[in-house]
Amino acid sequence: MGDSGDWRVRTSRLLGAVDAFVVCWAVIGAYIVRFGLEPNFAVLGNDVAYGAFSIGLIVAWWLMLGAWNSRQSRVLGSGPDEYKRVAAASLWLFGLIAIFSYVLRVDTARGYVGFALPVGLTGLLLARWLLRQHLNVDRLRGDRVSRLLLLGGPSAVAHLARTLFEAPHAGYLPIAAYTPGVSIGTSEKIIELPVVGHAAEVPSILDAIDQTNADAVAVSAGVQLHPQTLRHLGWELAAKNVALIMAPALTDIAGPRIHTQQVAGLPLIHVTTPTLEGGQRVAKRMFDIVVSGLLITVTFPLMVVLGLLIKLDSTGPILFRQNRVGMEGRHFKMLKFRTMITDAERLLPELASRNEGNEVLFKMKNDPRVTRVGKILRRLSLDELPQLFNILGGSMSLVGPRPPLPQEVETYENDVRRRLLVKPGLTGLWQVSGRSNLSWQDSVRLDLYYVENWSLAADLVILLRTVRAVFSSTGAY
Repeated sequence: MGDSGDWRVRTSRLLGAVDAFVVCWAVIGAYIVRFGLEPNFAVLGNDVAYGAFSIGLIVAWWLMLGAWNSRQSRVLGSGPDEYKRVAAASLWLFGLIAIFSYVLRVDTARGYVGFALPVGLTGLLLARWLLRQHLNVDRLRGDRVSRLLLLGGPSAVAHLARTLFEAPHAGYLPIAAYTPGVSIGTSEKIIELPVVGHAAEVPSILDAIDQTNADAVAVSAGVQLHPQTLRHLGWELAAKNVALIMAPALTDIAGPRIHTQQVAGLPLIHVTTPTLEGGQRVAKRMFDIVVSGLLITVTFPLMVVLGLLIKLDSTGPILFRQNRVGMEGRHFKMLKFRTMITDAERLLPELASRNEGNEVLFKMKNDPRVTRVGKILRRLSLDELPQLFNILGGSMSLVGPRPPLPQEVETYENDVRRRLLVKPGLTGLWQVSGRSNLSWQDSVRLDLYYVENWSLAADLVILLRTVRAVFSSTGAY
């Protein structure tokens, strides 16, 4: 357990050194830009030299990053929490400087602060990103991870183990399962994990921790432990310096939707559901109009050239209009550049046996119906440019679930119909997560996750990831 915990100390020290370097670089750079290389002790309002102020700023900035717990191992390597803490610590520090300067009427050089904050914050975030890439490579090899003992019912433990195995960059490595109150035999396994016990007693659980050399315990759903027993377990784990993680049976729930409230010492988890109503609906619509309008203006010459190439390559219309189902089940004509021969639908039954897509949609990597120009358009996703007019007209959005065909919707179960609560999108989680390589179940899961966790900030992130997905052409055929 000692070796497994050493990486946390080493990583924290490394982050401290990197933070100190970046902060020094930003503050000293700001001093040089503002006052030059010549020694300059021009004073602030009360005979405080800028040199001394710079040293104080460096120390305060470094301490603020530590006070905001931006170097904690549990926020490293996965999720936005690390970046949020770095940004919050930096902005709070400079906000306090601005307040004290105003209250004490100290005339702080704006050029000095105006350089140090953006340069330093950018440097800190970039350094954290680079260190995260290195950390992720190590975690893919099984290094610098928390060895996790999973407590809970068999199905809950299996689901948690499967999820963690699929996300090695999160830094949690399930090594064994413990099923309190459920005797399934210690010779059996759950998702390749050995079951090391089932007694609902703290000493037995502690023995399992020692046996497996775990440095963290995750308590999942279905755990048959009395609340007082769980409380005592937490005390014992704290004494052994073993982390206790509660993993409630909440799947596909984004962090901003979860709020914790203390009631008589009992933590209650509130889960809110985002709704596209009022100001949110207006904001998303305005964003669609502005961005789609700008993209149409910028790409219109390209669309004209592509239209001419399609016309010269094969006979038929330039645009392909297909009936799709939009928000609340309303049908609309989705526009795309034509990438197939004109009688493509007639040839579909002959190719049905060669389907390489998922269980619902027909996909084929080397589809003979695709034209020469069409292959290029599909690989670069240029065939979808006319959908910008659908977005401008209001039948689609920039980001949303994949626009389904009417025959797809006819097969939807009740839970899948939640995809129709928002407008379909030009791009979405399905676009940046594999596209045609996804199974039907994965496509549905991603679409439902988007519907359940929509936010404008998430839309911006998906758009940025779409650019990378388009250039990599992953799953595009």
